[in-house]
Amino acid sequence: MTSYNNPSNSKDGSPTRADYEALALFRFTLRRFSAFSEAAAAAAGLMPQQHQALLVIKAMSADAAPSVGDIAEQLLIRHHSAVELVNRLVRMELVYRFRDPDDRRRVRVMLTPLADEKLAALSNVHLEELRAVRPLLTKLLRHFSS
Repeated sequence: MTSYNNPSNSKDGSPTRADYEALALFRFTLRRFSAFSEAAAAAAGLMPQQHQALLVIKAMSADAAPSVGDIAEQLLIRHHSAVELVNRLVRMELVYRFRDPDDRRRVRVMLTPLADEKLAALSNVHLEELRAVRPLLTKLLRHFSS
């Protein structure tokens, strides 16, 4: 495969062979990480979207507990789908929901201690995997920045 540090630029601005190779390898690397993530979630007893929801809730909770609408927006799903996802997470005792004290129409969501434990374990293995793939991703992203 071509070196991704110094891509050759075509005279007409169209993608070069190195561009196509870098794009293909980049997409393969993302798919491989996605497959890893799905398997890790399954091993923890979660569907991939449930894992993603827990991650979104944890990340957004630094400021305030996210609303169901916030979760839908971050997961790129419809509000009613987020409601069902949160319902499943409540039944699994991974989140609890409560009415926003300032706006009673809004439902907010927080992680339970069980969810915090599962998410911490999953995040650790994901961070390890990302550290392993970082050199390749860095090389590929450098290719795209020139």
